[in-house]
This record gives sequence, C-alpha cells and structure tokens, in this order.
Amino acid sequence: MDFAIARRRMVEKHIKGRGVNDPLVLQAMLEVPRHLFVEEALQSQAYGDYPLPIGNKQTISQPYIVAYMTEALQLRGGEKVLEIGTGSGYQAAVLARIAGKVFTVERIPELARRARRILDRIGAVNVNIKVTDGTIGWEEQAPFDAIVVTAGAPAVPEKYLDQLAPGGRLVIPVGDMYSQVLKRFTKQADGRVAEESLLGCRFVPLVGRDGWHEEGE
Repeated sequence: MDFAIARRRMVEKHIKGRGVNDPLVLQAMLEVPRHLFVEEALQSQAYGDYPLPIGNKQTISQPYIVAYMTEALQLRGGEKVLEIGTGSGYQAAVLARIAGKVFTVERIPELARRARRILDRIGAVNVNIKVTDGTIGWEEQAPFDAIVVTAGAPAVPEKYLDQLAPGGRLVIPVGDMYSQVLKRFTKQADGRVAEESLLGCRFVPLVGRDGWHEEGE
C-alpha cells in the first residue's frame, strides 16, 4: 500500500473536502504518517475517516476530527500547546508540525511509552509527555497559548482555564459519557472567558479527579 497516496486522498476528501482550510493544518496532516500510530494489522485502514482502537479501551480519533480540532486552536506557528490525552500520539505529532512546543499528558503509562517511541521515530523532538491525571493539566509548564482535550468531559476543569495565557484558546468536548459538544473557550486579556459551541462529537471519557471516575471507583 502506498501510504503517501492514501494520505493525500485522506486530506483532499475527508479534511479539505469537509471544510478544513487552514494551510498549516492541511500540511501537517499531509506530513504525519498516521499508519505508524496504529497496530500493524490496522495500517491499511489508517487513512479512512474513522477512529481505530489503540488498546486500553482508547482510540485514535478520525482524521477529520484531529484536523478540525487543530484548526479550532487557531495556531499560527511557534505556540506553546498543551494536549490532554496523548493516546496514540497522533494528535501531538500533528500539533508538533505547527506549534513550537507541545506538552501532552496521558494517564495510561503503556500508551505514553508507545507514543514516545513513535514520536521519536518521526523526529517530533518538540513533544514532551507526562504520565499523570490529565484533568489537572500541566501547571509547571503553564501558561499555554492553546489547550486541546481529546476526551469528553462532564464540565470544563478550572485548571485548564487557569493555565491558559491571555488570548489563549481551549478546545474541549463537553457533555455526557455518550455524546458531547466540541467547545472553544477564549481567555480575554481581562481574564473573562468567551465560549463557542462548534460541533457535536463523541469521545472516550476524560477520566480523573476533575472528570469522570474509573469504573469501580
């Protein structure tokens, strides 16, 4: 399978064809080899527009959603970005092509280790991974120009808004366990926060102190 051709088709049909127009995002999606972030048995499906399992009850998001959320962050290049939910590492790899530094948090050590190996393989040296409760963010590295959350939250953790720089954007799915609305929060210079609803979506739950609780807790 020619992955480069499949990647170009993915961008033209499923990303640009569905309204994502930011040239930085389109170029990043063209460059990042999504097939490396899934199991070898699933690589032939890597450029279809649907999520795929990555183990530990987690998924790699569909390419359109990755591109849409990245565009919603309104990056112009060189920013400091926080990602909540490293997962496969694919979203972090896309961000790394645009942002100056990417800090990404994952609660499952196995996923974090696997993502680190793949990110190193593709030369994403500007990505830093931390294993911790994602709902508390990464306070030591704050403030961030943008924060993206790749899991559905019952409400917006205050830590995220606290860790946004003035003018910063937070993109996060908010709702119940089964469906959410993707929202963008922009922090004004005076500290007030503007909220926008972008589109309906469905993500795995954001688990942690200020999110959903693990089964059995």
